Amino acid sequence: MLRFLWESISFQMLLIFLIVFLLVADYMKHRKPKHFPPSPFSLPFLGHIYMLNFSNPQIMVQKLTEKYGDIFSMQLGSTSFVLINGLRMIKEVLVNQAENFMDRPEIPIDKEIFSKMGLVSSSGHLWKQQRRFTLTTLRNFGLGKRPLEERIQEECRCLVDAFGDEQGNPFNPHLKISNAVSNVICSITFGNRFDYHDEEFKKLLRLMDETVSLHGTVMSQLYNSFPSIIKFLPGSHQTIFKNWKLLKSFVKEKIDKHKEDWNPSESRDFIDSYLQEIAKDNGNGSFQEENLVACALDLLFAGTETTSTTIRWALLYMAMYPEIQARVQAEIDAVVGQVRQPALEDRSNMPYTNAVIHEVQRKSNIIPFNVPRLTVKDTVLDGFHIPKGTVLLTNLTSVMFDKNEWETPDAFNPEHFLKDGQFWKRESFVPFSIGKRACLGEVLARAELFLIFTALLQKFTFQAPPDTTLSLQFKLGITMAPQPYKICAVPR
Repeated sequence: MLRFLWESISFQMLLIFLIVFLLVADYMKHRKPKHFPPSPFSLPFLGHIYMLNFSNPQIMVQKLTEKYGDIFSMQLGSTSFVLINGLRMIKEVLVNQAENFMDRPEIPIDKEIFSKMGLVSSSGHLWKQQRRFTLTTLRNFGLGKRPLEERIQEECRCLVDAFGDEQGNPFNPHLKISNAVSNVICSITFGNRFDYHDEEFKKLLRLMDETVSLHGTVMSQLYNSFPSIIKFLPGSHQTIFKNWKLLKSFVKEKIDKHKEDWNPSESRDFIDSYLQEIAKDNGNGSFQEENLVACALDLLFAGTETTSTTIRWALLYMAMYPEIQARVQAEIDAVVGQVRQPALEDRSNMPYTNAVIHEVQRKSNIIPFNVPRLTVKDTVLDGFHIPKGTVLLTNLTSVMFDKNEWETPDAFNPEHFLKDGQFWKRESFVPFSIGKRACLGEVLARAELFLIFTALLQKFTFQAPPDTTLSLQFKLGITMAPQPYKICAVPR
């Protein structure tokens, strides 16, 4: 009987049956519960990939926000998520109901690398332990205190010398800035800084920069939507996996060197402190060497990429707005002068410079969609049902460019942060995110931005090279970074 039925079914009938079966299976898999946030028309299997602007996804999100409001859902291949917009709703998710949205989803392209370990990708008790330990250790090594300020000032001197070596000629400042910023976190994590001419470290910085950029490519984004298919194809995602293995090897090598001359009673840096924690419970708890590698890489990446990218944007804005640059330099000359180095205690007396740095952060908007969250339990959000396991993206762009919050949101305007000549802290300024999972390196980043920015503008005026028009075009990777540019650092 079965043989008769099989022989009587034509190939066309079989194909139709297979297509219908797959369509029903896809519908059942992505069927939304009652009162789930609204969503545009979705294609079977592909979801909303037809709407995606790979070079600037913010344009698409802005259009959908205008149509559906501050909460809506999307599907890209096998990945579904809810987008949250506006200060009111983002505060609801990250602060008021923070415990319900505290975890991290497993991002396919990161899964093979970190596997929910470290400081950024971990969740639950593991994350709380790692974050608490890291914050305590950073404070022990001078976070928010004079010793760490002196380390940053040392890098400022080295960076000023490196810029001075260019003698006012056009150069790309990217690698020099990354080296300076990375040295600060390296001195805490690994116990030493790296010379600007160290070829091994320059190679490492290039590897990090390439990895950051490749996360924004089409193939890498497609991998997150269709991992089971794309993993068999060549492309940028394969280079990311190869680069992460090399970066992991670099960190493991540093850990092995620490083990060789490790003194359990003396802690020289983050790695030593972590090895002490591993020894306390004989490696049976959450403090294990694999987690140490992940945490060290998180510190290296987060402590380098975000701050160095912001400084690159800052120099670009100064060259494009010479009148603003001149006002910053006048304030530096009046408060600091040309003899001594800028110090953190100067910040309260330099409202305009502080306002310019904040406006650079607002306008450059380097982490536009924040780091994704995962819903811990079924939750009601503004009347919508958000089931446990739902991925959420909080759109920080919607806050930092909100026309109801900022007088001229699309313009570069330091006056956004000034009131009656004094610095004005704005609630809608959220580049470090907000709530319990906000950036743990915020204090360090703010110190670096102020000290490095003022040290450079104290000694140089930044200009476009002759016959060159600078551009504010960005490239999208893990961060939104300026397109590579050359600039002239003219000694003052």
